[in-house]
Amino acid sequence: MTWDLVCARRLERHRLATPASADRLADVVGAMCGAHAQVMSAAEVSVGIRVAGVTRTQVRQALWVDRTLVKTRGPRGTVHLLPAADLPMWTGALSALPAPAYESALLKPDQVDEVVAAVGGALADAELTRQELTAAVVAGTGPWAGDKVVEMFGGEKWPRWTAAMAAASQRGAMCFGPERGRQTTYTSPARWLPGFRPMDTDAALSALVQRYLHGYGPAQPAHFAKWLAISPKWAERLFASLDLERVDGGWVNAGDADLPDAPAGGVRLLPYFDAYGVGCHPRELVFPGRAGTRALARGQAGNFPVLLVGGTVAGVWHQRRAGRRIHVTVEAFGTLSAARRRALQEQVERVGEILEGTPSLTLGEVTAGPHA
Repeated sequence: MTWDLVCARRLERHRLATPASADRLADVVGAMCGAHAQVMSAAEVSVGIRVAGVTRTQVRQALWVDRTLVKTRGPRGTVHLLPAADLPMWTGALSALPAPAYESALLKPDQVDEVVAAVGGALADAELTRQELTAAVVAGTGPWAGDKVVEMFGGEKWPRWTAAMAAASQRGAMCFGPERGRQTTYTSPARWLPGFRPMDTDAALSALVQRYLHGYGPAQPAHFAKWLAISPKWAERLFASLDLERVDGGWVNAGDADLPDAPAGGVRLLPYFDAYGVGCHPRELVFPGRAGTRALARGQAGNFPVLLVGGTVAGVWHQRRAGRRIHVTVEAFGTLSAARRRALQEQVERVGEILEGTPSLTLGEVTAGPHA
């Protein structure tokens, strides 16, 4: 498997080679194993770049009106958009993973169980803010759940129970609800998917590995472990238990070693924490040369939006919005041909369409630092 054909395979499966039709929106989000949504505008661009004609309005419609998407904690405990139909798989798989260190440091296993039960009961038929949910959890567990000991950005401290928010999401007790003014709300996933229940653990883990390898293979267990923020040894045992096929560069699903006929060209602008950059390995090939120092933050992918050329990172970019105007600055790591400049301009126009603004392009240094 040559690197250029592996890139072509991944681009095709991420719908970055040829965007999908609008009626496939949820399917595309499923194929990319979720769209990172800590920055909601970035999630909208991640989806829109892959789905023809879709704007942020359609993404929000799928999420809050049609409810074919759900906003919840996915890989690494981070906020993602996932297909509602995939929730049984995700919750069945993620709830089986070892508890993260921060959770274990602040809560005993039985306290986590108490919090999850209290959260599930409070949100069964309600949309609550964090403050409202805190009151309900403290009432259902005890004052210890309200101790402000969870360190957040900016020096703020959240109540102890919030260390189990990822666990509550991964066990299917909570997801995000529609915003109430400027306040975030939480609700029950069963309101998105009637009759919802997590899938059997073994079946869910097998399905998640298959989904990951379909979009990101060939991959090593260590790559899968980094993507999920779990122990490489745990991932190795999981891979060994499944029917997979060994190829150059790692593993693929059995019978799924096909490659495209030709390398991929094309130029794409991927936003913060786009799934392609975060999930694809080896890092030194996805982020070659200068990209390895300029487009990564201490080796972590996603902190910078990236310019993708032929499946590898070839620059960084940044957008600044002022009303309807969207000023896009692209810092390429080499000279762009006239054809690639035209393709880049088309990508900038597409970003403007997705975000429903009027874009402009400047080629030059990006001075913005990495996103936390």
